[in-house]
Amino acid sequence: MWLLVLAYLGGVLTIVSPCILPVLPFVFARTGQPFMKSGLPLLAGMALTFALVATLAAVGGGWVVQVNQYGRWLALLFVALFGLTLLLPRLAERLTRPLVAAGSRLSEVADADARPRPGASFLIGVATGLLWAPCAGPILGLLLTGAALQGASIETTLLLLAYAAGAATSLAVALLLGGKVFAAMMRSIGAGEWVRRGLGAAMLAGVAAIALGLDTGILARVSTASTGGIEQALVGRLAGKSANNSGAMMAAGGAMKASAKAAGGLPIEGNLPSLDGAVQWLNSPPLTTQALKGKVVLVDFWTYSCINCLRTLPYVKAWAEKYRDQGLVVIGVHAPEFAFERDIGNVTKAMKDLGINYPVAIDNDYKIWRAFNNEYWPAHYFADAQGRIRYHHFGEGEYAESERVIQQLLREAGAVKVADGLITADATGVQLAPDMNEVQSPETYVGFQRAEHFVPETSLVPDKVAAYTSPAELALNDWSLDGKWNVGSERATSSAPASRIVYRFHARDLHLVLGPGADGKPVRFKVLIDGKAPGDAHGTDVAPDGSGSVNSQRLYQLIRQSGSVTDRTFSIEFLDPGVSAYAFTFG
Repeated sequence: MWLLVLAYLGGVLTIVSPCILPVLPFVFARTGQPFMKSGLPLLAGMALTFALVATLAAVGGGWVVQVNQYGRWLALLFVALFGLTLLLPRLAERLTRPLVAAGSRLSEVADADARPRPGASFLIGVATGLLWAPCAGPILGLLLTGAALQGASIETTLLLLAYAAGAATSLAVALLLGGKVFAAMMRSIGAGEWVRRGLGAAMLAGVAAIALGLDTGILARVSTASTGGIEQALVGRLAGKSANNSGAMMAAGGAMKASAKAAGGLPIEGNLPSLDGAVQWLNSPPLTTQALKGKVVLVDFWTYSCINCLRTLPYVKAWAEKYRDQGLVVIGVHAPEFAFERDIGNVTKAMKDLGINYPVAIDNDYKIWRAFNNEYWPAHYFADAQGRIRYHHFGEGEYAESERVIQQLLREAGAVKVADGLITADATGVQLAPDMNEVQSPETYVGFQRAEHFVPETSLVPDKVAAYTSPAELALNDWSLDGKWNVGSERATSSAPASRIVYRFHARDLHLVLGPGADGKPVRFKVLIDGKAPGDAHGTDVAPDGSGSVNSQRLYQLIRQSGSVTDRTFSIEFLDPGVSAYAFTFG
């Protein structure tokens, strides 16, 4: 509601913005004519047409993005054009010149015999709306950007209508009061020209930030209720708290579980928060908390390159299958950590590969994440048939306890013949449970914003191609680059063949989140452990001779040791340029 009010007020204030200039001649041509038969139809036609055109643009932009990831760039070009029209008045004038001429001809026809015609005035309003839409400035640009990059909705249309109604209101007042208001407006418009240009520059800066991937850092940070800030550093903070740190997450879950037991049974932790805000639902139409009343609900926050999330999935899938007919609804909420996890095509492919057939909400804007005040991947929330959260668990482990909670809530809901037995998860590959007794290496990010234990630390060059040389020896949990790399905030991208990453680690399993180059072509690599081919210690994505290729953006298991675990030196050499490396995880 508040957004609608703000959009309306933004429209009202448009009257002191330079973008109103092309509209004024048509509006004030109605001065002296009956307002109800002349001015009002014009303003109504203008507002409705503006909202319709802008909505079509938003829906079209969103459709383009869904069809092809390159549509994101088309959307950015579209918004950049808006920014340029704000920054360069002459460009805006050239773009709107044909519409001004068409509106002038319509106005001449309508006023030919000096009699007010509501229909003709409405048509002039339609032409004026077409004229106004390309130059309405920041509010339109922001709305279209959000709709194109995150999905258009009825909210987009309502906001556009509210904005148009606000502008029509101020123009109606000016039309009724006459020429004195017009003169005051013209004086204020001159002072507002620099504001217009500043907003245009800000829009172009926003486009540049999105194009460089900086927006993903901002979004995640904004999305976390506990940090309340701006995506990448948020994610960094989450990582520090436990985002992919199994030990920390299980400790947190254990403490909360203990307090629940102390209260005697399962307490009421609060109502199930809203599930509104997903940019898209997969495997299901949108679900609401109201529609889920009468069902026991498990909400699983996950993201597809998170190793901890992947290792909990066999249990979540088994619960969904076992208890579906007894009243359990499992809902996955996919909240991305890295930029590529915002791509719905990537998520859809990952779900198919992982065999996920229950409903999944794509929470790219972190609205559901914030509604739950969540801070962890993975996080499981269990709600009873009355829509109340009765239990939660963060991270891996405690699967037997979680399944007993499901059984208890189903019995409370009236389900009959709820089985007492516990599932045995079929976990293989990267989903196999970790050997935490042997994990002495922490999750390690490769991007400069969260990089730790990089050696030599002083040689890291942010956002520029630089040559690196790895040292001959590394201490435990130190890592280094070798060859030419461009290190960004969340990833490092190789700029030449034979570029390497070296890591001294202690764990049974080593994983690395990787993505191919911008052209999507596979990138070949060679893995060594202590300078030799891994042999029996190779991971599921590597051959015994250490060879493999990066063909999609996901987590790759590179090492799985079957014997004793000691400190080992891992290296991966990329035979082709363009690969992106994001984060190491261990198990």
